[in-house]
Amino acid sequence: MKNKSKEKPRVTIGQAFKEFVWPRKNKVILGIVLIIISRLSSLVLPGASKYLIDDVIVNKDFDKLTVLLWVVGLSILVQSVTSYLLTIVLSVEAQYLISKLRAKVQKKILSLPIRFFDNNKSGALVSRIMTDVEGVRNLIGTGLAQMFGGVLTAVISLVLLISISPMMTLYVLLPVGIFGYVALKAFGYIRPIFRKRGEINADVTGRLTETLSGVRVIKGFNAEDQENKTFEKGVERLFENVKKSLTATAIMTSTSTFLLGLATTGIMGIGGWMIMEGDLTFGEFLSFTLYLGFMVAPLVQMGNIGSQLTESLAGLDRTEEVMNMQPEDDPEIRTIVLNNIKGDIKFEDVSFAYEEGKEVVKNISLVADVGSVTALVGTSGSGKTTIASLAASFITPDSGKVTIDGIDLSEVNLQSYRKNLGVVLQDDFLFEGTIKENILFPRPDATEEQLLEAVNAAYVNEFTDRFENGLDTLIGERGVKLSGGQKQRITIARAILANPKIIVLDEATSNLDTESELLIQKSLNELMKGRTTFVIAHRLSTIRQADQILVIENGRIAEQGTHDALISKKGRYYDLYTYQARI
Repeated sequence: MKNKSKEKPRVTIGQAFKEFVWPRKNKVILGIVLIIISRLSSLVLPGASKYLIDDVIVNKDFDKLTVLLWVVGLSILVQSVTSYLLTIVLSVEAQYLISKLRAKVQKKILSLPIRFFDNNKSGALVSRIMTDVEGVRNLIGTGLAQMFGGVLTAVISLVLLISISPMMTLYVLLPVGIFGYVALKAFGYIRPIFRKRGEINADVTGRLTETLSGVRVIKGFNAEDQENKTFEKGVERLFENVKKSLTATAIMTSTSTFLLGLATTGIMGIGGWMIMEGDLTFGEFLSFTLYLGFMVAPLVQMGNIGSQLTESLAGLDRTEEVMNMQPEDDPEIRTIVLNNIKGDIKFEDVSFAYEEGKEVVKNISLVADVGSVTALVGTSGSGKTTIASLAASFITPDSGKVTIDGIDLSEVNLQSYRKNLGVVLQDDFLFEGTIKENILFPRPDATEEQLLEAVNAAYVNEFTDRFENGLDTLIGERGVKLSGGQKQRITIARAILANPKIIVLDEATSNLDTESELLIQKSLNELMKGRTTFVIAHRLSTIRQADQILVIENGRIAEQGTHDALISKKGRYYDLYTYQARI
């Protein structure tokens, strides 16, 4: 099943409003009410200035001065209180939404097929989860409310400007209109830049994550300079992208400065002429100038908010791209829920390719009965791990089918199947934390008795008894403080604790010395009893007791049979076995 996503979806303001704003309409409306109160109270000062100059000072009216000061002081208090409440109501809600959206995107990404992760860097996915969703704070936070408040303030200020002087107002509207046109054009130019920035940032973050994870390899091959150059190229690309957006923003800002400067110069001339002619009082001129600032400031502020909203939509574009991807466990396709399974697995003419036209498994047919052990052997790249991945449902056949108890695995709910699955992979992945936490990973609610049974069965206690903190020993990132054999035994204990019906062992003893291998092989034999098991092993001595051995060559089954039968046949398996015996 190929995973497809929509080609570069673009989130519109309407879609963003419907998904993020409307469900929180009560808080947004409250925020808008608060911003209206705040902006109306801010208009008190310009009006008071006119009365101060034209009435209070001229008439030396101290009573009116007192009242005026009280009114202005009260308006400032209202602005402060509403500003605080806006932060509490909207900014906190925006951060809550970001946390929820991050969880939603992370959940979606984990639901995607293994193939998606094979083609994407983990650091890039971290960037999508943590960074791309942050822009919604400009939709729910104070940004959107401030934009509404800015429009309201500009409209009220415009009405008041017209009431003072229609001529000066008409002159002002021309440069303001030009600025609005330039701003709209700039936003259209900036959005693709912001979208590209998200992609570049994800690439750079992904590479950096790989660099830090592989620091031992880098130092071992003296490749620090090479990695430094790679990272420098990445941040250079990021810089060039940021420079483009800064250039566009600078043009918008400079245009606003120039046009509004022209407006101010013209107002000085027109206003001065009207005052000298007696058509305008000094108080009205001062009031006009202040109201002009209250009309223009929100427009400039809306330019900045517009840039933020554009960046938000670019981030949401990338988030939407992920959310539109087909999940691995698609409920419309995988409709069969397994309650109790026996463990009969069958491959029927199965083929699979990671890249179109390059099949790594070709027309494979096999039967693994309940409780049987099927060993897969062959050279590297022959297709063994792919067959095991098909049995574990990590990937789905391109043609043919894999069945569990006669049911097509491609139609089975994966959660119901994988709760019966245990895996020990060649890459013995451990999480940062304690040995105990890693063993309990598949069954965090397991009892202490069950935990110790798994620990003893995998001979984990053989080395943890020597540690000061025993099972509570911290192992570092990916178990860096442990040897390969110790890590492998922990992963085997984890699989034992899971108590699965089906087991996939991919090179389960590859990192063990001879003594450890003997201990683990003994516990694995106990684990495999009554369970359908797929074993991949280069050490052929470990699979002599397998019910069937499949020799895989170039994605096909070259030979099939028991150890003794294949040895007597003296074919490819005989060659591999006798070669290893001589080493």
